Amino acid sequence: MSAHTDYTYVLYIEATPEKVWHALTDDDVTAAYWAHRNVSDWQVGSSWEHRRTDGSGIVDVLGEVVESDPPRRLVTTWAEPSSPNVASQVSFDIQPRGTIVKLVLTHAGLPEAVLLQAVEGGWPAVLSNLKTLMETGKPLSVEPWAQPSEG
Repeated sequence: MSAHTDYTYVLYIEATPEKVWHALTDDDVTAAYWAHRNVSDWQVGSSWEHRRTDGSGIVDVLGEVVESDPPRRLVTTWAEPSSPNVASQVSFDIQPRGTIVKLVLTHAGLPEAVLLQAVEGGWPAVLSNLKTLMETGKPLSVEPWAQPSEG
């Protein structure tokens, strides 16, 4: 049996909690910074899907909404469609800090080191693109996850 690992990423965004919540839960907005639509009604117990925006409609991740407390906290399970019963859990904690927001992402229960490597590369790229969209009105000019690493 492999050990489970948690990953946490913190960033600050010049936005209101309501705008950050909307950016996390609106499928058109997620499509703008993630190249996937996060589709759900975001009610506790509802399913959600992470669908590609390339026209294929492929679902790369799916899960269930565990907690939904707008605009403060969203928790979902994350699983590959081929293994829906093997899930990790992602929480977004949205904390107001005056005129900015502290967004804390925790991806808990990652089952293996290879998956952790993917998460460490993926979350900073996605959340940087989210931050740029929120603060400038447009995402980064290139998809950060599609860029080759240097070194």
